[in-house]
Amino acid sequence: MSTRISSGLLLALVLGGCGEQTADRNVLAQVEARQRNDAEERGLIVCAQHGSNDFARVCTVDRVAAADGLVLTVSHPDGSFHRLLVTKDGRGVIAADGAEKAVVTVIGQDSIEVALGGDRYRLPATVKGATARGS
Repeated sequence: MSTRISSGLLLALVLGGCGEQTADRNVLAQVEARQRNDAEERGLIVCAQHGSNDFARVCTVDRVAAADGLVLTVSHPDGSFHRLLVTKDGRGVIAADGAEKAVVTVIGQDSIEVALGGDRYRLPATVKGATARGS
């Protein structure tokens, strides 16, 4: 009998601890989502420069409506930048100028990664398909 009670007590303690961890994870997820939204409102996006795998939310993006579509000027903290065109003809995101092509990869239901000239940018997007495409 005492073994059953002890086992039951141990199970209750373990489950209680799991509940706290789940609550902590939920709070952490909410804080991260709030920080991400605040950063996006300030125009900050996640990027990696010069072929690095070190992504950070340090790049800025300026948006300007143009006849061909929305032009995004994505700038790094060091002043380097790329201009991207969000086309109206279904091609998605392409390089707005220069000889290099933008390579677009779908990385989530609502985000893409654009690689251009060794730099990579993670942008919010409306993804119509789940395949990668280049332009």
